[in-house]
Amino acid sequence: MVRNKGPWKSIDDLEIAVAEYIDWFNYRRLHGEMGMIPPVEVEQSYYDSHIPVGTTERVIESLH
Repeated sequence: MVRNKGPWKSIDDLEIAVAEYIDWFNYRRLHGEMGMIPPVEVEQSYYDSHIPVGTTERVIESLH
């Protein structure tokens, strides 16, 4: 990705390009091995349905 899109004018331009690529890779890319849905949707589906052993409630992750 870095080699094909350059040359970059500054490190800030490169940092933005890498962040955009990561966003695409995780949130927009349709993954054929996962039913043509983005990886983030597969991960969210897992966490929505995962109930740890010994509990009766789903785990809800928080960033706070």
